[in-house]
Amino acid sequence: MSTTKPPTETVAIGTIDEPRTGFWRGLLRAQAFQILLVLIVIVLIFSALAPDTFAQWSNFRLIIQNASILAVLGVGMTYVIITAGIDLSIGSVLVFSGVVAAMVMRAMGGSDWGTAVVGILVSIGCGLAWGLFNGFLIAKGKIPPLIVTLGSLGMALGLAQILTGGVDIRQVPTVLTTTIGYGNVLGTIPTISVIALVFVVVGGIVLHFTRFGLHTFAVGSSELAARRVGVKVDRHLIAVYTLSGGLAGVAGILSLSQFSTTAIAGQSQTNLNVIAAVVIGGTSLFGGIGTIFGTVVGLFIPAVLQNGFVITGVQPFWQQVAVGAVLITAVYIDQVRRTRAMRGSSQSLWRKFVSGGRGS
Repeated sequence: MSTTKPPTETVAIGTIDEPRTGFWRGLLRAQAFQILLVLIVIVLIFSALAPDTFAQWSNFRLIIQNASILAVLGVGMTYVIITAGIDLSIGSVLVFSGVVAAMVMRAMGGSDWGTAVVGILVSIGCGLAWGLFNGFLIAKGKIPPLIVTLGSLGMALGLAQILTGGVDIRQVPTVLTTTIGYGNVLGTIPTISVIALVFVVVGGIVLHFTRFGLHTFAVGSSELAARRVGVKVDRHLIAVYTLSGGLAGVAGILSLSQFSTTAIAGQSQTNLNVIAAVVIGGTSLFGGIGTIFGTVVGLFIPAVLQNGFVITGVQPFWQQVAVGAVLITAVYIDQVRRTRAMRGSSQSLWRKFVSGGRGS
């Protein structure tokens, strides 16, 4: 009997059928693809419930526009979480960058592109500085990312409130509002969404087709192994957190353009919303796994839910319940998959759930 055991195990793993069905199995098992199917189902449900209001291009345009700023933040957060880190400070860095940029533009007193360009550079510069600060303490100081970014969250928001006295700045150059905030490309596509799309595409290309992206996955998969193959882990972590901060600075100027104010108190849940979207989209909190595409899909889940609930007359608070449930499910699925991969188990996800995690 012992002689028949190895072939049985080999068949159970699926190595015989893998060359023919590996791609489709991989696609169906990919969390980003599964979440995309969930998003499509949600859209279809709301479209059936409110075809005259929800299922209109004007409404989809609004959803896309509202998700654009979060998409920019999501690109940076995806890199951070792939390295098995976290950045809780992005919402506060967004606010701080927007505040400093608004103050500089107000001091210059102009409303032309010259003033606006200075404000854009200042906002991005502030974000890069905060990201560099976070990355240095994490990589060189060996302080856990949760503690560092939680501290910078309070510091950035506190400094923004000190600079403004807690009062929002509403003097924003009109050129930013009319061209970026409410401008359109090709007649109906929001300019702010096109800008976000550029960052998403570039972020995806860099993550999946460059050495920087490869090193990001390597650091998240095993920091020790990455060091042994020559990856400068400390330098890379600093670069990743600087990238996240810089994109928060970009989001800061986009927020100023869209809302024509600094919105100091309006970003308290931004960091959690972005983290939830990234994880829902298939990026693993344990590091080493993630896609920009999954993050974008994950961002639209709460955006569509909020919009659909408002249109159909359901209390929007249910959005938090639904997103929380999807988030917990996504993390559970990720944890089970990693456990199965480590153990080489062929047990199905459903059987593992109903059996309480016991072996087959």
